[in-house]
Amino acid sequence: MTAKTTILNLTEEEFVHPGNRACSGCGLSIIYRTALKALGRDTILVVPPSCLTVLQGLYPIAATQLPCLNVTFASTAAAATGILGALRAQGREKTTVAAWAGDGGTSDIGIQALSGACERGENFIFFCYDNEAYMNTGVQRSGTTPQHVLTTTTPITGKAQRKKDVPAIMAAHGLDYIATASASYPIDLYDKTIKAKTFTGPRYLHIHTPCPAGWGFPTQLGVKIGRLAVETGLFDLYEIENGRFRLTGQSAKMLGKKRLPVGDYFKTQSRFKALTDAHIEEIQQEVDGKWEKYEKNGIS
Repeated sequence: MTAKTTILNLTEEEFVHPGNRACSGCGLSIIYRTALKALGRDTILVVPPSCLTVLQGLYPIAATQLPCLNVTFASTAAAATGILGALRAQGREKTTVAAWAGDGGTSDIGIQALSGACERGENFIFFCYDNEAYMNTGVQRSGTTPQHVLTTTTPITGKAQRKKDVPAIMAAHGLDYIATASASYPIDLYDKTIKAKTFTGPRYLHIHTPCPAGWGFPTQLGVKIGRLAVETGLFDLYEIENGRFRLTGQSAKMLGKKRLPVGDYFKTQSRFKALTDAHIEEIQQEVDGKWEKYEKNGIS
């Protein structure tokens, strides 16, 4: 029986050099370090313009110890496809190809290439670190920015549209493995990355990633705020494995229990200053309805 992963038995090998160019308190630093431990050294990374490009540094400086191809914004999944073809020609079938893109490079600019690669059944793992805006270029709204959030392109009343549900879009492609994770629950991400490696074909992980600079909170509160997103039921931790949906980790533990009010999450970040009491009540009702469906349908 495989031992449960804990901080005590997590592999000590590091694939990110000490020191990088991430902002103080950046959630991406946590998930990148953690998931690379799960991916292992026989991995090739594909990264478009993003916060991760900044974190890793520009040539000849690199924070990562793994080979990485920096590509154009729209071509992440297409470039990963090309790498897979080159590996097949070399007979390197066991090397993992892992694409890492932000929410803009996944849900908006990169979604055409990602959808095409998933439809073709390309054998890579795609990580979307969702900090809910184009943080690297000045905090512009993206498809996954929540409704009513203030950004530099929605500065007065906030974003009018709802957050795009990218994992559901990926699920519509019939992938064998899809998972959500959070920078505030790194062991959960580690285990899901390990599991993703056991599948072939396209696999997708969507990771909620707090951003102090873009969300407007003190740098030391990133983990706490990420946990609040889960504990209020706003962001759910789950897996879709061969079409079967199940809640995981902290989200699974919350079934049948009272959740924290969504307002506890909103008041921690200045980006939600445009929210009215009516907005908060509407969102609370939506979250309550979602969880009632989970419990009614026996989701576990």
